[in-house]
Amino acid sequence: MTTRDTLAPPAVAQAPLAPSFDGVSPLPGGRPAAAPAVRISHVTKRYAAGPVVLDDISLDIAPGEFVCLLGASGCGKSTLLNLIAGLEPVTSGAIQTPDGGSAVMFQESALMPWLTARRNIELALRLRGVPRGERRTEADRLLATVNLAEAGDRRPHELSGGMRQRVALARALAQDRPVLLMDEPFAALDAITRDLLHEELERVWRATGRTIVFVTHNVREAARLGQRVVLLSSRPGRIAGEWRIRNTIGRRIESPEVTALAGEITAELRKELARNAS
Repeated sequence: MTTRDTLAPPAVAQAPLAPSFDGVSPLPGGRPAAAPAVRISHVTKRYAAGPVVLDDISLDIAPGEFVCLLGASGCGKSTLLNLIAGLEPVTSGAIQTPDGGSAVMFQESALMPWLTARRNIELALRLRGVPRGERRTEADRLLATVNLAEAGDRRPHELSGGMRQRVALARALAQDRPVLLMDEPFAALDAITRDLLHEELERVWRATGRTIVFVTHNVREAARLGQRVVLLSSRPGRIAGEWRIRNTIGRRIESPEVTALAGEITAELRKELARNAS
């Protein structure tokens, strides 16, 4: 695993976790759990001459787990994602990630406008070192994975917003990294398109076994997608609550269990917002 260490962690107590929405059974036969894909140990982030953004964050994410980081705007969710990706240094604490690193998908698709959907994916394959003769076949396979098999020759301006995000997802998968970091990738989309992409993302996650860390400020989106939802308080960002969902199969945005979980998380979020406003 890749480890990023800095100074010793500050002596600040982390906020207690909220009760989980649904328990997780221990592994049968007493088998030990797998080593985490991502381990965040007492991480604090402060920018020069500025306030503390993240304060004493500790979190283990299992291989193949889908974790949603949730919180109000400005709570440090995207900053934490950037720290995991290695795009920014931590101020103190340590982050361990797999040797293969992580791929990052942002809110904007950031596709090369002069390249077709297929060529955008082939570019990622080229940077990964895939031989030239294999790139088209692999790009077409990835387009099919995100249900865009017929769109390979179209340029970004010829695609809808949802289709561009699917291409961006295929490009992220083309990097073949064990961890996929997603920073509010569906925030700019309409509700119907977002719901369709939730289904696509869940299908791709189950098919590929990727570890996914998904940042959102949308409570229902987190309740719909995550195996685990981690709530960050307002600045400085601390873990204010954590919910684990036993069965994620068949969930939809309108499912009763999603509504119930969203209500519980929203109540905790309101407490955090009120605490910080006082």
